[in-house]
Amino acid sequence: MEGEKYYLGFDFSTQQIKLIAVDDNLKVVFEGHVKFDTDLPEFGTSGGACVHDDKVTVTAPAAMWVKALDMLLDQMKSEGFDFSKVAGISGDGQQHGSVYWKKGARNVLGNMQPDKSMYEQLKDCFSLKDSPIWQDASTGSQIIQLQDAIGGAMELARLTGSRGFERYTGTQIMKIYQTNREAYDNTERISLISSFAASLFMGDYAPIDFGDGSGMNLLDIRNKVWASKCLEACGPCLGDKLGEPVPSKTVVGNVSSYMSRKYGFPSTCKVVAFTGDNMCSLAGLAPRKGDIMVSLGSSDDVFILLNGAKARLSGHVFIDATDTLPFVGLICFKNGSLTRENVMNRCAGSWKKFDEMLLKTPPGNNGNIGIYFDKKEIQPVAMGTFRFNENDERVESFPPEVEVRAVLEGQFLARLMYAKLCGLQIGPESRVIATGGASANQAILQIIADIFNTSVYITDVPNSAALGGCYRAKHALMPEGTPYSEVVKGLPEPTCACKHTPGLEKVYMPMLERYKKLEEKVAAM
Repeated sequence: MEGEKYYLGFDFSTQQIKLIAVDDNLKVVFEGHVKFDTDLPEFGTSGGACVHDDKVTVTAPAAMWVKALDMLLDQMKSEGFDFSKVAGISGDGQQHGSVYWKKGARNVLGNMQPDKSMYEQLKDCFSLKDSPIWQDASTGSQIIQLQDAIGGAMELARLTGSRGFERYTGTQIMKIYQTNREAYDNTERISLISSFAASLFMGDYAPIDFGDGSGMNLLDIRNKVWASKCLEACGPCLGDKLGEPVPSKTVVGNVSSYMSRKYGFPSTCKVVAFTGDNMCSLAGLAPRKGDIMVSLGSSDDVFILLNGAKARLSGHVFIDATDTLPFVGLICFKNGSLTRENVMNRCAGSWKKFDEMLLKTPPGNNGNIGIYFDKKEIQPVAMGTFRFNENDERVESFPPEVEVRAVLEGQFLARLMYAKLCGLQIGPESRVIATGGASANQAILQIIADIFNTSVYITDVPNSAALGGCYRAKHALMPEGTPYSEVVKGLPEPTCACKHTPGLEKVYMPMLERYKKLEEKVAAM
């Protein structure tokens, strides 16, 4: 292609499809979205999902995603978007969701006619109309079966990067095989939502990439092939149904003739493997080696780039979708900003008052430690509020100003502890990059800086997953061997929000050891 080039990033998230287009300088030239609940009410979703009567089975209609993409591309066309300039497309899907194409679907996918919508032609191409998604929690018995078949939870973590988790795709497939054999036998291909999305652009089955594939409990993350024992445990001929996984940077094909004829994409436009939303969001934030990404939302997430994969029963290890380092460690905490907000409401009434109360207690909180799990936490599996005094004795309550500091120190001691267990090493070049709503609170950032003993930076990257798709599309089309850092080198650098207070490591390192023992006590209650 000659002249100006565009790169598209599509984010098939839980509640909507988001689209960002950038030019060669990574400047945003177009944005769009379709929200499932409001724009496609006929599918009856709430928050993009359907919760079944048992309250633990959670799905979304595969055909809804097809219709949403129709709608988004039609919007782009009606607003005059110049598809002829698009050189590459990539993106992501909500992690752990799966799509089941029925026998014969590949032929339909490859022969769609431009005078009809994709939805009209593909709506009956699924052996399972309702796709399991990440919120599903119905596979507890299958997790036990898979871990037993592999040799235990730790062996599954060593092999695939994670112990058994209910949302993971392997046990979802096992459940379908065990409870709906007809649908399983009628399935020609099982896609993740990410590879399903790429398939819609290709007009053929797109392969699963290493990044999203490492969130399935099926991929051998060191050898980057399906783990045969896991496949055998989850369903017969499963490898054939999944296809071969590929590196995340792979150009999986050109856009289909349908896309060219209906919208005007050039026939040379490349489709780059889509990946999981977590991996693509990280690509959009463009971390460098040594960065610790801390996302502060309703739940909190910590991402770290890793040279090696260390087996642990807590957290997850994925294959990095940008090749900055071989692996990414991800630790999720259900109790994040909402838990902090509950303490603020109870003790202060406003964030301004909360910050003022925080200054009334010294770092280390005179030895008091609080552990706050309003929701059942992922690690440890526990729920409740647990307060301990300087002698590690449990107490019923703290004074309000002690409670305010305790919730912050307890949470970020936990973030640091689990990151270290996952392989985090903090060195001179390390920095914390804070994102999410709570990253606007300077007092919270200072607590993070002091506990992690390093500077905290902030960055404002709305729609980082869709942007990550744009950057990854451009990266894949650059000369072989070009580092990802070269693609994103012109982007604005994060802003330093605060530096750690020298000497406080003498307070927080012993406190970290105490926290570890107290959390073990809580887990055993």
